[in-house]
Amino acid sequence: MNFIYESLPWYVSGPLIALVMFVLLIIGKQFGMSSNLRTACAAFGAGKASDFFKFDWKAERWNLMLVIGAVLGGFIASNYISNNTVEINPVIVQELAENYNIKNAGETYLPKEIFGIKALDSPFIIAVLFIGGLLVGFGARYAGGCTSGHAISGLSNLQLPSLIAVIGFFIGGLIMVNFIYPLIF
Repeated sequence: MNFIYESLPWYVSGPLIALVMFVLLIIGKQFGMSSNLRTACAAFGAGKASDFFKFDWKAERWNLMLVIGAVLGGFIASNYISNNTVEINPVIVQELAENYNIKNAGETYLPKEIFGIKALDSPFIIAVLFIGGLLVGFGARYAGGCTSGHAISGLSNLQLPSLIAVIGFFIGGLIMVNFIYPLIF
């Protein structure tokens, strides 16, 4: 059974996100994935290794439901209600094919050249993924939250530190894509 839908238009998805943020604000919760992952680590016993994970994770069980919901929702959307394609400018498709050997850009959300199992054959790729994961984890902790927490929750609550963090995320992303990524690959 495969239902194929186009993505929700902005005028539907935007108010839905605003509604979720409003409900979380009313019940005194904040949205963000890094705090949810902290709760998951604490639930699996990471408090034995680090004091950062020593807290009453049972009081934050709702965080675990958010993580499970995000994973299940992504799986369902990807496998049952999505055509898994994205429109990309033909010039970019050609550039990706010529410069980065990505042949199926625009045909799928996750090009196999980057996200396929064969990409993990290289120790270099595994090292890049590991180092990138460490940097993202450290950055999320150092910034007091992840991109979703700051960009969605922090900005909707008009928090200046979140605005600064989001500006930093964008600057970092621009530097990575335009200067560092071409050096690595």
